Parts: sequence; structure tokens; C-alpha cells
Amino acid sequence: MNLEGIINIAGKSGLYKVISQAKNSVIVESLTDHKRLPLYSNNQANMLEEIGIYTYDDTKPLSGIFNDIAKKENCKETISHKSSKNELESYFREVLPDYDEERVYISDIKKVIQWYNTMQKHGLIKLQKKEKNKNTITETKNENK
Repeated sequence: MNLEGIINIAGKSGLYKVISQAKNSVIVESLTDHKRLPLYSNNQANMLEEIGIYTYDDTKPLSGIFNDIAKKENCKETISHKSSKNELESYFREVLPDYDEERVYISDIKKVIQWYNTMQKHGLIKLQKKEKNKNTITETKNENK
């Protein structure tokens, strides 16, 4: 899953895509209403590609979690982030069974599910294709010639 250029801005709802960089700011565009706005150094923003979820062993990147959800849902929309706490926790446990329940809060789970659904609505959820299988098939065909 390629999350490059997608950001979350503190205090603003939704996700934004980085459009360009100016001298003292970054121009971003909302994924929902396509409005553009400048971000300055005093704005707090996080790149989604840098976010991870704690597990008992390590931290799993958000792109891996989005891939797991996409495989489970066949790239379709998942449950609502407004579902009950129990539903959200059990769903997230299916996707990431070893997430650290003490350090991952329900608000984090809601954000992950909301971000996934937002990206899915805008056609940004795509499963990664396995190129290793293609190379193996190509090598086998070449050996048969």
C-alpha cells in the first residue's frame, strides 16, 4: 500500500494529499472536498507512511495494516468507525491479532478504520501485486525453451 503524500493534520478532520511545496509552506488538498490550503511550520501534521501500530513484538506500519484490511475486505469498505467499542476491538483483533492492547487505544483503532474507509472511497486502496511470482513464472518459461 502506497501512503506517500497522504497526511493527517491535527485539529482538522479527514485526510489530505500533499500537492506542492512553497517557500514557507506545503500546499495540501482535502481528499473529501478537494479544497486546497497551505500548511505552515506551526501546523502539526503526520505522514501516514510514518505511522505504525504497536504490537507486542514490534511496531507494524500503517500500510501493512491497510493491506491486511484490504485482503480481508477484498478492497471494499470495512465496518464503520462509529461502531461499538467491542465490535471495533474484535474486528481489529482479526486484522492485527497481536496488537498491544495497553498502548493502542480505541481512538487509534477508530482513526485507522476511518482513514482506511476514506482512502477506499477515493480509490486509493489497492493490494500490492507480488512480483516474485511473476519472476518465477518467467524463469520457468525461459528454462522450458
